[in-house]
Amino acid sequence: KVKFFWPACGKMDIQKIMSSMTLEDKISLCTGGDFWHTKAMTQYGIPAIKMSDGPHGLRCQPAEADMLGINQSIPATCFPTAVIAGATWNRELYAAEGEAIGKEGAAAGGSVVLGPGCNIKRNPLGGRNFEYISEDPYFAGKMAAAFIRGQQNVGVSSSVKHFAVNNQEYKRQNGDSQLDERTLREIYLTPFEIAVKEGQPGTVMCSYNKINGIHASDSKELLTHILREQWGFKGLVVTDWGALNDRIEAYKAGCDLNMPGGSKYMEKDALEAVRSGKLDEKYIGATVERILKLVDKSQGIDAPQIDWDAHHDLALKVAQQGAVLLKNEDHILPLSENDVVRLFFILRNARSYTRRWLP
Repeated sequence: KVKFFWPACGKMDIQKIMSSMTLEDKISLCTGGDFWHTKAMTQYGIPAIKMSDGPHGLRCQPAEADMLGINQSIPATCFPTAVIAGATWNRELYAAEGEAIGKEGAAAGGSVVLGPGCNIKRNPLGGRNFEYISEDPYFAGKMAAAFIRGQQNVGVSSSVKHFAVNNQEYKRQNGDSQLDERTLREIYLTPFEIAVKEGQPGTVMCSYNKINGIHASDSKELLTHILREQWGFKGLVVTDWGALNDRIEAYKAGCDLNMPGGSKYMEKDALEAVRSGKLDEKYIGATVERILKLVDKSQGIDAPQIDWDAHHDLALKVAQQGAVLLKNEDHILPLSENDVVRLFFILRNARSYTRRWLP
């Protein structure tokens, strides 16, 4: 018989809840409830929490959600992409951006805002290069840690991504990043190590790709031995949206939350694996506990008032400090007071930009 345990003041009795849950419900909790929410189980007093995209500005879709951000989102500040933020070389400024995005996420009722990304830029054709900070491991890690500290300062959890060695979009579900141990440690994992140790993100997002033949979601070496045992990560591992490969191996690896929700992918397989002895139930228990800790941590986040003008000014400041002069042809810079400069703004937002920022 199921008993009811409602959290009081954001303090859930996690062990009591877990002891009352059926194995089927534990497995079900490990998949999201819909595109942006974890699963609510009111019979156990477990509320849903909301996640929103957000490396460069909140993307919160209250109605119909999608992978590309095509459907309607609530108003949010559009910040420059991480490649621009990286070009500022300004950790304090990037922390301020993280805090601003965190505030907008909290105001929208969010508990987790997905970001920052800190993979290494290795190929100019990489489809997610705009989401990543730098080609330098140390610098990328330091910047990401600053962003996380700023964002989590308002109570929401960050999700540093995409862990790991995620450097191309071509066949991203099955691409295999092959590299030796030294290259992995010194180049590709260093920014994540710094971000995790110095930023203490609430979540880490695993990537789509394989690493030396094993999908990131299935890699116990990556998600348990390195991330948790060697780096001391205490939070939750969430998949990139659609990145779960094998639910049974993912449990063993330490991959917790499968997003997005709306499916029952391999839930029956996991249940049968426990019953047959192929999967130890302790792995499911550990995953459920980490999910409940995140849910509990998320209760009672204050919804701040947003100073939109201040956030727009901050976005402008990031853009200005991130501007890079590639070639100073004819010594056009520095400008003198008598120089006349014509600026051309193209695309749909040009009119609002010129109204706001040009005399």
